[in-house]
Amino acid sequence: MKKRILIWFLISVIQAYVIAQPPAGYYLEAEGKAGIELKAALHNIIKNHTPVSYSDLWSCFISTDATPDGKVWDMYSDIPGQTPPYVYTFITDQCGNYSKEGDCYNREHSFPNSWFGGNVMPMYTDLFHIYPTDGYVNNKRANYPYGKVSTATWTSLNGSKLGACSWPGYSGVVFEPIDAYKGDFARSILYMAVRYYTEDTGWPGSDMVTGAEPKEWAVKLLLYWHNADPVSEKEINRNNTVYGIQGNRNPFIDNPAFAELIWGSQNSSSAITEMDRHPVLYPLPAREKVKITFPFETTGNLTIKFLTINGIAIISETFPFSRELDLSTSNLSTGLYILVFVSNDRSYKFLLPIIK
Repeated sequence: MKKRILIWFLISVIQAYVIAQPPAGYYLEAEGKAGIELKAALHNIIKNHTPVSYSDLWSCFISTDATPDGKVWDMYSDIPGQTPPYVYTFITDQCGNYSKEGDCYNREHSFPNSWFGGNVMPMYTDLFHIYPTDGYVNNKRANYPYGKVSTATWTSLNGSKLGACSWPGYSGVVFEPIDAYKGDFARSILYMAVRYYTEDTGWPGSDMVTGAEPKEWAVKLLLYWHNADPVSEKEINRNNTVYGIQGNRNPFIDNPAFAELIWGSQNSSSAITEMDRHPVLYPLPAREKVKITFPFETTGNLTIKFLTINGIAIISETFPFSRELDLSTSNLSTGLYILVFVSNDRSYKFLLPIIK
């Protein structure tokens, strides 16, 4: 049974973090769809983006991948909450030659260009799968799939690993980024599957993808990472910036629920338990309300907490658990909030963007 919770905030105490989001109606043609129909609808929405040149990627990174202090945000070397082993300065530290970690950064195709046939546009410069990364680590990753490493044959300074895959369905060599960025890379690969849906004829593919579409084992891995590492403020900001450059968006950052709606029926591996699956929020960004669907059952009560982006608790409500909830956001200002769910056996934290 659905519950409607009317949330009344003291707007005067909210320090709103104003963010850009999709124009009203951007995903209108995707509403109410699932599976192949949803994939096709999203493809039609985000196709025909305006590609940049390969050389322009260097300057694009300055706006798409800068840390708060203006350095290169390298997900192959960064350690969130800690001091990274090295940092790069834009332009002056770009590769170049390298012989070890920390020498320079280059342009990493998280979906390797060999998977789509080389230096072919527009895939070759699509910013939604290209990131600035350490040249030496990028070379180590090569064009191996992403995966779960059993025993590492090589480990980067931030803890990324190379080695045989232990994820069910594949045992070849894979590259495993650190937990904090697994969702970022998963959403990049899922983006490619939708952006180039029906446009991947003749792509060589790889052990991870057939054309642009992830293989069955990879879908399960990517959904697992997508759920385990939810969308971050970094991704939201990057999505908005790339939209300003290319004119299209990553749907799985704007609305994480799209991934389950397209591929969720394949998410039946014993490696993915009920405990691993996170609540789904829709739509994102929220306007008048946000619907929460819990992909699990639990006993006892559920507490929902709302916080400002600075972590200041605004309100906390506790009530009997229900699989579906509708939260009214009609009285909230445009901004970025933190939404926390706490039950007797688990807890989750989400960034909740709201626009009016």
